Amino acid sequence: MSPISRRHFFQFASSILATLGISQLKFLSQAENYGKVLAQSTPRKLALLVGINTYQTAPLRGCVNDTEMQRHLLIHRFGFNPKDIYIVTDEKATRQGILEAFEEHLIKQAKPGDVVVFHYSGHGSRVRDPNPIIKTSLMDGSGLSGTLVPVDSSFPDPDIGGVVDDIMGHTLFLLTSALKTENFTGVLDSCFSGMTTRDFIVRSRAGGKKIEIAPQEKAYQEKWLSRLGMSKDEFVKAYQSGVAKGVFFASAKPFQLAQERKIIDFYAGIFSYLFTLYLWQETATPKEAIAYVNRQIPPRLKQNSLYEVKKGTKLDSQGIYLTENSSPVANAVVTEIKGDKAQIWLGGLDVKKNL
Repeated sequence: MSPISRRHFFQFASSILATLGISQLKFLSQAENYGKVLAQSTPRKLALLVGINTYQTAPLRGCVNDTEMQRHLLIHRFGFNPKDIYIVTDEKATRQGILEAFEEHLIKQAKPGDVVVFHYSGHGSRVRDPNPIIKTSLMDGSGLSGTLVPVDSSFPDPDIGGVVDDIMGHTLFLLTSALKTENFTGVLDSCFSGMTTRDFIVRSRAGGKKIEIAPQEKAYQEKWLSRLGMSKDEFVKAYQSGVAKGVFFASAKPFQLAQERKIIDFYAGIFSYLFTLYLWQETATPKEAIAYVNRQIPPRLKQNSLYEVKKGTKLDSQGIYLTENSSPVANAVVTEIKGDKAQIWLGGLDVKKNL
């Protein structure tokens, strides 16, 4: 499925405006001016958004849409300069493509005090580490490690086994550790186990004890341990204490299914949709945002979102994305005006009843 049209968030936008009346919607006008003013303020705001639909096995439908929702939110609500948002989707979201983007766009560019956002929407999995740095799983006792699944990774039969080119959570910890700023926000809309039904699509590739991580992933971790001057013992201690920097949001608890669903006429991750919807309408802390998302997800879906902040900080009481400035709340934003025609993004319009 192609990304959401940048011209309209919903194809039926005109009928919604006609039914509700423009006066009933809260608009951000002159969006470009808001963006320019906020983008010029310090600190700099950088984002890397990854979304993968086109897996050869078990393709998804809403991940690229998630990145588009996040992009508009960051630009028009949180003052990110569009030039500082790097997007990696589908065929470009290979293991190498994702890692290089993180290194080049975030690690090499972010300075102390800058704001950094990393968003990933795609399959997640759990694999056995043949040479574990972390010898036990702190999350579920399974001994398996959580991973992100790039578009070029394989989907082996979990009963037969195989080697996969995934990106481990351990690797993401090391990359985050390398950032020169503490103002980091990670958003992961994926899961570690799952299935597919006719009503929703689960963002999971089957894993297990017979699925192993590729040697190159372990070599990449060793490289970063060396760059960071961190011993394996120091890494284990740091990893066990919690996230490396800032705040991490996870779309589902371990063993739960991170799902995407059809929202009227487009697919999106349930978490990404509710998370961005709320932030269009509210100025909130991580605790408040997650509480809202979990209230809105129907109990029958059995998906509960989580967040974690770096130990010893009070980031859970600060604003989302750790930014000092944001534009006013709104249901919609006027992104462009040409003559008597306006281009509108309806990112804050609430249609969650369709969940």
